[in-house]
Amino acid sequence: MNSKYLFSIFSFFLISTNANSLELCGKVNQGEFLIGKAGSDKQVYLNDEQLITSPEGFFLLAFGRDEGNTQNIKIVENLGGENSYKFEVAPTSWDVQNIKGVPPRKVTPSDSDLEAIELERKVVRTALKDISTTAFWRSGFVRPVEGRVSGKFGGQRIMNNIPKNPHQGMDIAAKEGTPVKSTADGKVVLAYPDLFYSGNVIIIDHGFGLQTIYAHLKDMNVKRGDIVKQGDVIGSVGKTGRVTGPHLHWGASLRNVRFNPQSLLDMENNHKKCLKL
Repeated sequence: MNSKYLFSIFSFFLISTNANSLELCGKVNQGEFLIGKAGSDKQVYLNDEQLITSPEGFFLLAFGRDEGNTQNIKIVENLGGENSYKFEVAPTSWDVQNIKGVPPRKVTPSDSDLEAIELERKVVRTALKDISTTAFWRSGFVRPVEGRVSGKFGGQRIMNNIPKNPHQGMDIAAKEGTPVKSTADGKVVLAYPDLFYSGNVIIIDHGFGLQTIYAHLKDMNVKRGDIVKQGDVIGSVGKTGRVTGPHLHWGASLRNVRFNPQSLLDMENNHKKCLKL
């Protein structure tokens, strides 16, 4: 989706949203990403967690794979008064993915690998806490690499006949060395080599707690702190970490809630219809 369309959403919101209304644009389903609008000069809370809002009142929501049904949004006026809204998150059906040929060590790690796994968890958690209030996400989003989708978000993964955690991103199969682009404007908050599962991995912050993740890279062209533009080449497709062949693992997280990155690309269609609460 390009920035021209994204700003047309903003224009629609500014016309249609009044002081006492709330709109959510996107699919209200497990695993989906939405843009909300509550009007200017308001504080927005989701289930008692305060959200970052733009001066115009835009905010971001995402629901995890196993998100519960009932959600609560509270809008607090800066001059006093508040409104509360409840809505339901619809369930999503998830695939089952049987993956063969994974190196046994990457499926059932030895005791000596646990330290490397804990390091990976720590560096990723730390990077996902590095939140900017700059709305880089207004650039819109593009696909980071072309190729066959070899693994979908949310699928129950069975590796070498052993059930593992559901998949937390989208796998895009491509030739090793294929350039990988930043899917939107943002700031690099992690560029880390040779992690146990992710291999060479980059995380880009797009503001308001929204990050995208690029794993299994062959090489990385950016470092932590770099500002990137949508379409900038940040690395190339590789087969580092837990893989059976070259591909890009593309993930998305909002306030540490993993969601389907495809919904970032579907924003143009998803946001043609908005839920008014």
